Amino acid sequence: MLLNLTNSQELQQTNFEGISTASRTVTNLELTPLQTDAIMDNLTVENTRHGGLADTQTKGTHGLLQTDPVSSNSAEVLTGAKGAIFTRRWKRLNMNHAIHSIVPPPQTSLKQSLDFPSENEEAYVTLLYGDEFLLGVRVLGKSIRDTGSTKDMVALVSDGVSNYAKKLLQADGWIVNTISLLENPNQVRPKRFWGVYTKLKIFNMTNYKKVVYLVADTIVVKSIEDLFKCRKFCANLKHSERLNSGVMVVEPSAELFNDMMTKVTTLHSYTGGDQGFLNSYYSDFANAHLFEPDASPDDLKSRPVPQMERLSTLYNADVGLYMLANKWMVDEEELRVIHYTLGPLKPWDWWTSWLVKPVDVWQDVRIKLEETLPGTGGGKNPNDKLLVISLFLLPVLFLVFCYYRSFLQTRSLFDHIRHLYYMLRSGGVSYSSVTSSNISSNPQFPNLAYSKVPIFLGAMSVVVCFTAAMVSLVLSLAIVPRQLMPWTGFLLVYEWTFTIFFLLVGSYLHVVHRWGKLVANQSVSLSQHPESIQYDSGKGHFRQMSSCDFATTWYYGLGAAFLALATPLLPSVLGVTALFLRLGLMVMGGLILASFMTYAAEHLSVRTFMRGYEDRDAQRTRSICSFC
Repeated sequence: MLLNLTNSQELQQTNFEGISTASRTVTNLELTPLQTDAIMDNLTVENTRHGGLADTQTKGTHGLLQTDPVSSNSAEVLTGAKGAIFTRRWKRLNMNHAIHSIVPPPQTSLKQSLDFPSENEEAYVTLLYGDEFLLGVRVLGKSIRDTGSTKDMVALVSDGVSNYAKKLLQADGWIVNTISLLENPNQVRPKRFWGVYTKLKIFNMTNYKKVVYLVADTIVVKSIEDLFKCRKFCANLKHSERLNSGVMVVEPSAELFNDMMTKVTTLHSYTGGDQGFLNSYYSDFANAHLFEPDASPDDLKSRPVPQMERLSTLYNADVGLYMLANKWMVDEEELRVIHYTLGPLKPWDWWTSWLVKPVDVWQDVRIKLEETLPGTGGGKNPNDKLLVISLFLLPVLFLVFCYYRSFLQTRSLFDHIRHLYYMLRSGGVSYSSVTSSNISSNPQFPNLAYSKVPIFLGAMSVVVCFTAAMVSLVLSLAIVPRQLMPWTGFLLVYEWTFTIFFLLVGSYLHVVHRWGKLVANQSVSLSQHPESIQYDSGKGHFRQMSSCDFATTWYYGLGAAFLALATPLLPSVLGVTALFLRLGLMVMGGLILASFMTYAAEHLSVRTFMRGYEDRDAQRTRSICSFC
């Protein structure tokens, strides 16, 4: 079957009211007689109010169907299989359904309208460029439905969206329409802005009379059905007198869209994206009147139809401004839409909940998401379930294995617990300076052995410790999925950070231990040294002391673990919600943790070196994950 689209053919149609003829742009579908008859049978036909047939002159041949893609109620001219000319009026839904059931719909181009079956004349619409924002779109749809709205929800998705994501959105009640991306004409722009001009396609959704666009990082907290009262174009005015394109009300028009397409390469965009272009296109938007949804019909009739109207902050509440003042600039009870605009801090990332209080509202809606596909209830990803279980168990099993290999081969678990108990009861480790000169004054350690400790060992160990901490945190953030529930993500990152940190620092101390043995083996014979008698006499005591060094190591490890846990939780425990105060408390906790890590790194490295030096003749092997 042949489908031929012509965007410029003119159809001269006589007006039944006696008005002069009008020239209209139509789309021609060249069909066979059987296809034409099938479409005729599927149409909901209504005789015009003048009844019967009309003597209308048309351009057309046998089997030619002429329709207008813009108007939804205009009279259409059909040239049927038998040559009769019928003037009929039909509903757009039935027309599209009839055509698509016979002829495959053409691929959408820049000059075509986004036309797909719809019973409603108004719709909510959003854009999805990839699966990363899928959860955001799901929560947005849930929040819209929770307000009681029954209007269409349309998701315009690009080729970067997986088939599974499309099926999930359809199961959630979205109408999914695949579109091609509009390339950004700006050469100087952020890389992530490559396809943002695709948002302009909402101006070409001419199968709807009015659409409300909501970006995927927004959430509706109260009904916004009154936005459909906006007559042409509505958006919110942000700081610096710039409109924000996160929430817009658009009256689609093919003429308007085509005009935009001719100007995308000439109008300046201060952002390098669609928002900057819209600010240039609607250059006088700052002077637009405020949208008044409660205005009476009589007042609206008495005013000229505005081309632009400004939405109040209620319809686009910026979380960034909330964080600066730790409160909304408007009545919180009257909020309609919350927009999470803190750059990379998106509400579906688990760590955002620990910084931004309004994310709790988003998470509350997420939890209520229904299981429209298996394993998707509560906003979960079924592919992450096995991964989360594995991420939880692997560090536990790894640490148990290392503990067995490193410690339980020489002493029982009960002995370790008893030594740790007596150590804590006696006051723990002395928090004195751990430089080589101070430790050498301790009569427990031979002066000869401490004279061999490198003077740079302490500083080098501190650098290694902090480097290991940073590497561990980065790796754990890369391993743990981003879109987990806040507590799940926090605990997994905490677990993996310390597992990797213990492995890295333990490996370093293992090297330091071997370093001490190497220095001892390279030393001259001590049998004739004046201090050899003192060293040999203290050797037995030193070995006895080293046998419980694991308790000291784990004492430092548990202390660091406690401080690392308390640092991010302290603001929540104290009930602090202000962003800067929360960050201040976290910085203070981080400084305490850094001080503790500095002392522990220097102290443990010196003790480990001394153990290696004393154990130069010992024939014992240790696991690489042992700290000492």
